[in-house]
Amino acid sequence: MEQLDSKTAFEGALFAVAAQRFRRADGSEVERQVVEHPGSVAIVAHDGDCVHLVRQPREAIGADGLLEIPAGTMDVEGESERECAERELSEEVGLRAEHWERLQAIYPSPGFLSEKVTIFAATGLSEQPGEGDEDEQIEIVRLPLAEIDAALPEIEDAKTLVGLLLLRARLRG
Repeated sequence: MEQLDSKTAFEGALFAVAAQRFRRADGSEVERQVVEHPGSVAIVAHDGDCVHLVRQPREAIGADGLLEIPAGTMDVEGESERECAERELSEEVGLRAEHWERLQAIYPSPGFLSEKVTIFAATGLSEQPGEGDEDEQIEIVRLPLAEIDAALPEIEDAKTLVGLLLLRARLRG
């Protein structure tokens, strides 16, 4: 696929919206509105007993408290995916991890959103409080690993569902 043109219609702090024109392999051309996002990371942090989740308001979907794995946007210049994951784990749940493993990269809405979410597993956890965003309201939730199956019907966030299913598969391995 070849991108022929791109015109920015909106530029925000975390993303932009562009009208883009593409030529497909068969020669046909299409125009799409694309939300351009720098990408993000998500962390499945577990200590052998519990997986560490966060519950926080998500105004975009009208949720007072969506249950999620810790995550964040790749919004620091020059920061690698792993460095972003380390920072977010510290900021959101006050932890650091000795062991990191890249599990999977996913595209949550590839029909219109360029965001790639890289999901990491983090183990060997210890305390390391970080500075979170002042407008975030985060409740830390320790979900026992034995209760993942029971919690899955409550999970509405795509990256969290994928992360927990990957963890569950590894635990059953």
